[in-house]
Amino acid sequence: MDILVSLTPELEQLVSDKVKSGQFPPASDVIGEGLRLLQERDEQAGTLRREVRAGFEAAERGEFSEYGISDLFELAERVKARGRERLREQERQRSIR
Repeated sequence: MDILVSLTPELEQLVSDKVKSGQFPPASDVIGEGLRLLQERDEQAGTLRREVRAGFEAAERGEFSEYGISDLFELAERVKARGRERLREQERQRSIR
């Protein structure tokens, strides 16, 4: 199925640059990759929403841990470290594609 898509001059230039670089042989592959990334982002947002909802529901059931101020900094560092690791993994995955 063919779909006609109008692009801004900036996006048209981006597609052209990607094709010229050889990274994406046909222009349709550039658009396809963009749509795949959009779908991936939507799925990640859906997962995040479900996880946040589950966290609120667990808290309502009393399933949580209390932290003092001294624990807060340690917890924050662990959360940041996990986030950095996830970002590194995402970057690694993107570089493979």
